[in-house]
Amino acid sequence: MKFAFIIDPIENLNPVHDSSVAMMEAAQEMGHEVWVTLAHQLSVIDGKAWATLTPVRLTPIVREGARWVAEKIWFNLGDATLQPLEAMDAVFMRIDPPVTIPYLYITYILDYIDRAKTLTVNAPKGLRAANEKMYALQFTEVLPETIVSREKEVIREFVERQGAGVLKPLGGKAGEGILFLEPGDRNFNSLIEISTRRGSEPVMVQTYLPAAKEGDKRIILLDGKPIGAVNRIPTGKEFRGNMAVGGRVAKTEISDRELEICEKVTPKLLEDGLYFVGLDVIGGYLTEVNVTSPTGIREIDLLDTVSLGTQVIEWAIATVEQMRS
Repeated sequence: MKFAFIIDPIENLNPVHDSSVAMMEAAQEMGHEVWVTLAHQLSVIDGKAWATLTPVRLTPIVREGARWVAEKIWFNLGDATLQPLEAMDAVFMRIDPPVTIPYLYITYILDYIDRAKTLTVNAPKGLRAANEKMYALQFTEVLPETIVSREKEVIREFVERQGAGVLKPLGGKAGEGILFLEPGDRNFNSLIEISTRRGSEPVMVQTYLPAAKEGDKRIILLDGKPIGAVNRIPTGKEFRGNMAVGGRVAKTEISDRELEICEKVTPKLLEDGLYFVGLDVIGGYLTEVNVTSPTGIREIDLLDTVSLGTQVIEWAIATVEQMRS
């Protein structure tokens, strides 16, 4: 089969961390073709989605003790050609957030892939519907106390009532711009002004969960089923557990409560065509639903001695075959 990955420039990816690379490696090792393309290389021609696609050959990472190691030159690109995306069996949309207007335009282009011929992961309609912060608000039974506002006084009243809060920009990623708020902080007003761009953009504020000190768990869902998890634990003076800001990863299990959370969100995810998803859970509460380019595969593979990339590709193959039968 042919697999296309819409990614950020491949030279900017980290092969020992990036889940997109893990999936590409798995497809290659199973004998399938792997192609890559970039946002600016997508077009609509004669009513169909096209892309300038480049074949790629990867040198797989290897395990050395408790870490992954990659070759210095870990990929080799072939000659690019303009092709309809429906010539691919599956297309994986794996561009990192933030979800900007140009990002949304990409999803409109992907609408012109023939769904009877090609699987798109995740579905463009789902990517448009699922802001990674706001999407979680519909699952109030499993969500911590949360507000979304640009009003300084609304935010202050919430934080004072909760005792402490965590502020998140709605378009952020990898922990960027997340702030710990306390009502007695003399910088409180300035922090809100900066985060809301002086009241022009709303932000999410959640009650601070003390369990965050024990870790922020990433659970990977494939077609609505949990296939692995990793715990991300804050280090040093940092209160965020995100790997991008130095969070330590640790082996973990998925609890009964977390299985309940997965079961709660799955019907809506599948309705929206969100097949590969990362749930963030702290202390038994859902905090975010990551759908653009969820990561965590490499860390789970290392800690649990599994290959989630292989599971994803096997699922994609089975789904395409079922689509066409």
